[in-house]
Amino acid sequence: MQHITILGATGSIGVSTLDVIARHPERYAVYALTANSRVEELALQCERFKPKVAVVGSADAAQRLAGLLSRNGLNIQVEYGEAALCAVADASQCDVVMAAIVGAAGLAPTLAAARAGKKILLANKEALVMSGRLFMDAVAASGAALLPIDSEHNAIFQCLPQDYSREPAQHGIAKILLTASGGPFLNRAVDTLDSVTPEEAVAHPNWVMGRKISVDSATMMNKGLEVIEAHWLFGASAGQIDVVIHPQSVIHSMVSYVDGSVVAQLGNPDMRTPIAHALAYPERMASGVQPLDLAGIAQLSFERPDFKRFPCLKLAYDALQAGGTAPAILNAANEVAVQAFLNRQIGFRMIDQLIARVMDRLPHGAVTDIDALFEQDRHARELACSFI
Repeated sequence: MQHITILGATGSIGVSTLDVIARHPERYAVYALTANSRVEELALQCERFKPKVAVVGSADAAQRLAGLLSRNGLNIQVEYGEAALCAVADASQCDVVMAAIVGAAGLAPTLAAARAGKKILLANKEALVMSGRLFMDAVAASGAALLPIDSEHNAIFQCLPQDYSREPAQHGIAKILLTASGGPFLNRAVDTLDSVTPEEAVAHPNWVMGRKISVDSATMMNKGLEVIEAHWLFGASAGQIDVVIHPQSVIHSMVSYVDGSVVAQLGNPDMRTPIAHALAYPERMASGVQPLDLAGIAQLSFERPDFKRFPCLKLAYDALQAGGTAPAILNAANEVAVQAFLNRQIGFRMIDQLIARVMDRLPHGAVTDIDALFEQDRHARELACSFI
């Protein structure tokens, strides 16, 4: 029996994780569930899965959650704040941590899990984007197991040799090929993107995701962050990572080898597949996902991304090439810009302009420690807000 902490239980990844866990009650139990402010949803999850601890974002949310749980006769410890998130991530009673808090808010507890040597199912790409070297060093020092949950990185992991050592050349790897759906605006005239509304941007054609990550998919910043994540996970340089637009979202990513072979991982677009793969690894278990019907799909298409249509993708490559704190600045500016767009403070095409302006203004220093990283993150957010 493995005991699991789910960071971000009420989000789409958290809900899918609980669905997979519920299919295998003989293998998994929930130690802790966390959410920021969705108290009612978290209370329902607590009622079903009976965690030992529940963590929310504020004292007010904790009070409301405790009231709901007590009315249902549930004796569950309720905590709040970042320190509590870190505590359930590195608790001795916890074996596995699903890191699914969106954005920089997930960095501290995910890093705590890494330092504690947990089995980490990484769905929070910002942990690697912001603090790649610090995070990977923590994983190596503690002996933590790091398994990617993003469908693309999980696919790459499945396409690599089992003895892969984060040295692409030693394994005959020529390229890592990250596939991208292209989002809702792949075929929309570029000169009309200024008028995109938040409602249009969050309507992803293939995946059900939260609002922030849906906007990131529409700008392809999501794919840019994945390029940076792939660099840290697999030891590949920016020049060894290509993005390929594949609108059907059936091939989740590929690895190209020097002998001309390309190994791909295919499946229906459902996050329960990579979640089940990582939970059971190195075994396989049922995820609840329907098998892929290739004859029914009939056609798979591919194209190269256009940086004029998707300038955020180019900004992410630039940040990876610059190194140091540049990816953290990119991530912070993007989070502020996306929220401003969702709040209707700026237009859709102002997202990349705002990020570029912040990246140009702030110096890119070395990543020395987590406190300095958070300080740079704060400066980037303040500057982005001042530009807005």
